Amino acid sequence: MPSPRRPAAKATKSAIPQISWRSPQPAPLVLISGPEEICAERATAGIREYLRAEDPSLEVTDVRADDYAPGTLFAVSSPSLFGEPRLVRVSGVEKCSDAFLAEAIRYLEAPQDGATIVLRHTGASVRGKKLLDAIRSGAGGGVEIACPAVKRDSDRFDFAAGEFQAAKRRIAPPALRALVSAFADDLTELAAACQQLISDVEGDITEQIVARYYGGRVETTAFAVADTAIAGRYGDALVTLRHALSSGADPVPMVAAIASKLRTMARVAGTREPSAALAARIGMKDWQVDRARRDLAGWTESSLGIAIQAAARADAEVKGASRDPVFAVERLVTVVATRAPYGT
Repeated sequence: MPSPRRPAAKATKSAIPQISWRSPQPAPLVLISGPEEICAERATAGIREYLRAEDPSLEVTDVRADDYAPGTLFAVSSPSLFGEPRLVRVSGVEKCSDAFLAEAIRYLEAPQDGATIVLRHTGASVRGKKLLDAIRSGAGGGVEIACPAVKRDSDRFDFAAGEFQAAKRRIAPPALRALVSAFADDLTELAAACQQLISDVEGDITEQIVARYYGGRVETTAFAVADTAIAGRYGDALVTLRHALSSGADPVPMVAAIASKLRTMARVAGTREPSAALAARIGMKDWQVDRARRDLAGWTESSLGIAIQAAARADAEVKGASRDPVFAVERLVTVVATRAPYGT
């Protein structure tokens, strides 16, 4: 018989300073919490750079909380003969051993001078909750850097915009939209793409520059075609569609992407429920509800109905009911982007 699922831990109000992962600062103890690994890696690297800038003789030690040898934490954090500062990076706290948990809690009572302990807890389990509660109560003089999951479209836009803001670089809104659309499924790749543009490009970053670097990825994405059409950008939608088709893209997934987004828009149209409540009721994610509500800007019940009917017709045509699937998808894009019946 499978073991019963453990209830999720209740959030504990934190009494310690909360610091952004974009501007991390060291403290005797730093808790980096949450599942977003790219943000946690940036925070850890930032702390190391901060400490190393203060003293290049910084000693860095990595410790695994799940494969822990008793006494390690105290040994690596204790002052050395020459008194160099120490940075101890502890991974896997969400699956820590009993020995680590006991020693870490004891360490909070008397943190070592000159040592910075970074504890990484992904939140994947309630393991280590006693330690986290102690840190958040103020024991050990700690700070917390939260790295929550980036799931919503708006969160990804904020993340990418923050990359350019942190570098004091300007990126045009259409360029930012194109970049985020190209890497919508992988935050690590999105971060790398932002950093490449920041490093390689002088001056403002335009949509043309993003297209030059990542055009193939943008233009052949079915949802990029869907997004531009639904936004009413008729010319851009046709250009994106034709580039995609010339790159060998199949009309079937393009029609499917448009139809999927139209159906989602229809499901949320006219509702005033909070996103989380509506998402739970109709079996969607709250970020999908938010995105569909933004997509509905400028649409009416009539134009949405016309577009859904056009999508159903195009779906049949690209799957064999027509001899010209390319024309079928172009007609659908025209109907959706103009929000009017074809030929009017």
